Amino acid sequence: MALENHIRIIDNFPKEGIVFKDITPLLLNPDARKECLNILLEGLKDKKIDKVIGVESRGFFFGMLLAEALNVGFIPVRKPNKLPFTTISASYDLEYGSDRLEIHTDAIQKGDRVLIHDDVLATGGTAKAVCELVEQLGGEIVQVNFLMELTFLNGKEKIKNHDVFAALTY
Repeated sequence: MALENHIRIIDNFPKEGIVFKDITPLLLNPDARKECLNILLEGLKDKKIDKVIGVESRGFFFGMLLAEALNVGFIPVRKPNKLPFTTISASYDLEYGSDRLEIHTDAIQKGDRVLIHDDVLATGGTAKAVCELVEQLGGEIVQVNFLMELTFLNGKEKIKNHDVFAALTY
């Protein structure tokens, strides 16, 4: 099954000049969803994972599926003021602005082996910020994986010290 057939291209979203890769058709198709999950899991073969991070918001979909398949805990990393407990935060730049992400301070214990999942690796700013949060809490990053990587934006450079995997590349 060609997963790229389940990614919708939307020009000029969320702003002029951005070509958005919409994953909602993939989410709508159970066979495509299962295939994508299997590809992500295959990229984790023989890796021990203690916890999976899903990055707000589209990273929650497959992040939770990965945690369920691996039988490990799930950690949401969210935008500011969305998590109810004590948090730490990291700022990042993205292709059309800047923002901040937060994680609960008790989500990761020293030595936890963590998988970070998000939908897209673009400029790498978001992934780098999440890596900083995991390391600040004493976690070990096993892999940073994505549904898709936009290779022309060179985001992998910002997280080059980590194992990076993407189900699709553009």
